[in-house]
Order: sequence, then C-alpha cells, then structure tokens
Amino acid sequence: MSTPRTPRNSPRTRIALALLVSATLVAACGSDAEENLGADAITTIAAAAETSAPETSAAGGFAGQTITVYSGRGEDLVGPLLAQFEEASGIDVEVRYGDSAEMLLLIQEEGDNSPADIYYSQGAGFLGNLSAAGTFMELPADVLAAAPEGLRSPNSDWVGLSGRARVMVYNTEALTEADLPASIVELAEPEWAGRIGWAPTNASLQDFVTALRSIVGEDAARSWLEGIVANAVTYEGNTAILEAVAAGEVEVGLSNHYYLYRYLAEDPNFPVANYFFAGGDPGSLVNIAGAGVLATTDQPEASLELMKFLLSVEAQTYFAEQTYELPVLSGVTTAANLPTLESLSLPNFDLNKLDDLQGTVDLLTELGAL
Repeated sequence: MSTPRTPRNSPRTRIALALLVSATLVAACGSDAEENLGADAITTIAAAAETSAPETSAAGGFAGQTITVYSGRGEDLVGPLLAQFEEASGIDVEVRYGDSAEMLLLIQEEGDNSPADIYYSQGAGFLGNLSAAGTFMELPADVLAAAPEGLRSPNSDWVGLSGRARVMVYNTEALTEADLPASIVELAEPEWAGRIGWAPTNASLQDFVTALRSIVGEDAARSWLEGIVANAVTYEGNTAILEAVAAGEVEVGLSNHYYLYRYLAEDPNFPVANYFFAGGDPGSLVNIAGAGVLATTDQPEASLELMKFLLSVEAQTYFAEQTYELPVLSGVTTAANLPTLESLSLPNFDLNKLDDLQGTVDLLTELGAL
C-alpha cells in the first residue's frame, strides 16, 4: 500500500533537505580524511586495497597456553569458532560472555589487573572507547591488512572481523522499492507516521544515531530524531521489528541486514525484503563486530593467533554462511543474495567516532525515545 507523498515544501521535507545539505557541506569543506564525512563523500570498499588472510603459526606451537576473551558476542554466534580454534591451535580459550557495554565497563574497572587478553565487541563504538583510552596494543600489519581500511582502527589497535549493514526492511506485500524513500532522512516526514518500526534501545540503532550525529551535525540529527520519535512504533529489538513488518503492523523497519536471512532460511516466502539506501546514504552505514588485544596481556602471541584465525578464510566463511554477516576478507564466498562489502558504497566515516554512545543515549532520552 502506497501513501501519497507530502508536498516537497513541508517542514519535514525541509528537515530532510537540511540533513542532506549539511552532509554535503561537510564533505565540501573538510580538509582531511577525518573531516570529510558527508553523505556525498563516498568511499567504495571495492576501491580499497586487496585484503588477505594473515598466516597463522604451525599447529601445536602454543599448546598448553591459555587466553581469556571478554566477548560481547553471544556464545551461539562465536562459540563454535572458538572451539575450532582450540582444536587447531592447542590454545585453551576461556570466554566470559556478556553485553559489549558490560564487558567494556568490566575491563575499565579491572584496569591493569584485568585477566582479559582480547575484547570482542559487537560494535565499533565500544572498541573506539578503549582505543581512545590506550587500552589496546598495536596490531601487526598483516592482521590489520586483512580488513579494508575503513573497517579497522585508524590507531591500528583493533580490527573488524565481520560486517553488518544497516538496512530498511519492508513488507513486500504492501510496498515495492518504488514506494520507498531515496534516503533515510525522508522517514522523518509526516507521511511515514505510524508506518515505521525501530528499536531505540538496540546498540546497532544507537551506533547509527551516533554516526548520524557526526556526519550531519547535532542540530540536523536532533531534527531527524524528533520526526522519527513522532512517526515510529517502538519494538524491543530487530527480531521483533521483522516480525511486525511481516505481520503488517508496520510497513518498514530499521534493522541490521542479517536478521532477514535467518528468517528466509526457514521460510523463503517470508514477506519481507532488505532495502539498502544507495549513494553513501547514512542509512546504509556498515558497522563491524571486531576485536583488539589488551596492552596488559601476558599472552600477546597466542592472542594474535586467535585474531589471525578469526580473519582466516575458514572463519570468514563461517560468518558468511552461518551468521549471514559480511566477511571483511575479500574473495570469501557469501551466502545466496548476501551482498559483499565490495558491492556497498559507504559514507566515509571513522568508526572510532562511534565511541560517543553516551551522547546518543542522552539525546534519545531527552527526546523521549528511551
């Protein structure tokens, strides 16, 4: 079902245009890589240098050693991979699972006495926070080079292990792509009232808002959020959003790309599709799950072996085929219909800037979203 568009001079349209103009001005005026953040300042991952898997040491060279991982990723997602690594390397891996924010706070509280060797985060914002504090050791060039430049730390101390793109999911029985907005900023217009599902408590949504604040500025991001708060129906998470879209409760939703593939694996006729905003639009931001080795580790070499394993063809194929994430290693075969990083055009955005999560939480709270 398609709804007539609001006249192009409506208040919300002016907000959308202000967002795009603001992004373009930042792109035009920026004098260095970190300032050149506009939606028109597009970097295409295909243009990045070819990535290749780092070579691991001979099996058994670290037998009997133990490393500790603080993981913000669930055991169901990464447990099988860590078990494979233990078997192949002889290194025992002790894992403490929890929320990424919880694990970050624990590392900060423990300080130099933390038993953690590796922090594995579901998002770059948490990694950026520890990077800014000097918590990580510098990674060797072969580990860093396995991921494209935009998906690793500019401080060379963490690396993306898998990617996830922000998308808009839509009900294919109610809408076609021709009915969808060209930019995520248009969702703040009144015509989308009651038609959008979002999850403001979700870490990935908060990462997107943090990126938007940096890309287009605080005022424009606030204006957009005011429109979304007025228009959107709130859900607990991405799974609930997809189910609501499929049931027709809302027509579109803001999610990560891989949730849909899990449903399609069980039901190829699931009436939902992913929509990737084109042209470097902030709505298709690619974030990462990644990791860094703590500078306080007493097992740096064994820790690096795990990092190398997670960037191997074997592990990257696991992410693509089992969790439907985007492999950061080029040339890895992906699941059917799963886009590759090389196929996506991304805003030129320093993922370390996602460390200002508190500012986003404060803004969402002020606007009544939390």
